[in-house]
Amino acid sequence: MPHADIDKIAEETGFSGVVSIDRAGQVEFAQAYGLANRTYRVPNTVGTRFGIASGSKGFTALAVLSLVQDGLITLDTTARSLLGDDLPLIADDVTVEHLLTHTSGIGDYLDEEGDFSVTDYLIGAAHELTTTEAFLPLLDGHPAKFRAGERFAYCNGGFVVLALLAERASGAGYHDLVRERVLRPAGMTGTDFLRSDELPADAAVGYLPLEGVDRSNVFHLPVLATGDGGIHTTAADMSAFWRALYAGQIVTSPEEAVRPRRDVPEEGMRYGRGFWLHASSDAAILVGYDAGASFKSSHDPGTGVTRTVLSNTSPGAWPLARALEI
Repeated sequence: MPHADIDKIAEETGFSGVVSIDRAGQVEFAQAYGLANRTYRVPNTVGTRFGIASGSKGFTALAVLSLVQDGLITLDTTARSLLGDDLPLIADDVTVEHLLTHTSGIGDYLDEEGDFSVTDYLIGAAHELTTTEAFLPLLDGHPAKFRAGERFAYCNGGFVVLALLAERASGAGYHDLVRERVLRPAGMTGTDFLRSDELPADAAVGYLPLEGVDRSNVFHLPVLATGDGGIHTTAADMSAFWRALYAGQIVTSPEEAVRPRRDVPEEGMRYGRGFWLHASSDAAILVGYDAGASFKSSHDPGTGVTRTVLSNTSPGAWPLARALEI
């Protein structure tokens, strides 16, 4: 796609964020648009850190798979064996594999099949959600939707449960597990879990899609991200991530994450373990959408091409992602 066309789409849509295209680590295009902070008129740069919402489910999956690799947990480990009496509505036969592939059937605290707006206040006291264990009251009380393994149904709560299981199996906190088992081996030095109420100067504030109002997402998301999404990253770090993943630097068998496990025809894609997959090519995809955040990044291991769009608005990434065929 000609670079001038990217600029045109960004201008026409009022895009705020970063677009990056590279091939085998060589940058072919990288451009920032819009403002990281509207109040103080701080522009986005190519090094700005953006929240990526559910895009970080892939990081959760890899942290879990690295624990499987080290023998601390198995794909057949049941959630109940580590939850004990917590979350009694999760069926006894739900396994790590079910949770990784969105086939667990458990009820979801943030059910995307429900009728709600991205501007709704959905999680209650956002400031209390600083640890994975703090999510237990939110995860509780949701009846199962179907029997484990019966079908695919995207489940945010399932990835919080995965974070809980990873913590209890390893004895380490979820945030440290991701830092040590994913971010560090991938060389993702600009990526981390940032509190929404104390963002550093190089992080973009997320803005709600409210006409004429510059309202941030600080009350809409957990103050500190956990297993189902919300880490902050950069375009360069996403490129480093994909290269490290396929080089076997995060887990020794990356195909364990990116081999298709389920067809998801309603999305026009397939699903692996924590990763969306192109319907017909080998490209792997991470996607995130939430209040004040939209993100899509894909990597084709055959061509070595990585395409990433990060935005600090809810709808911002999609026109450019479609144009770039991410």
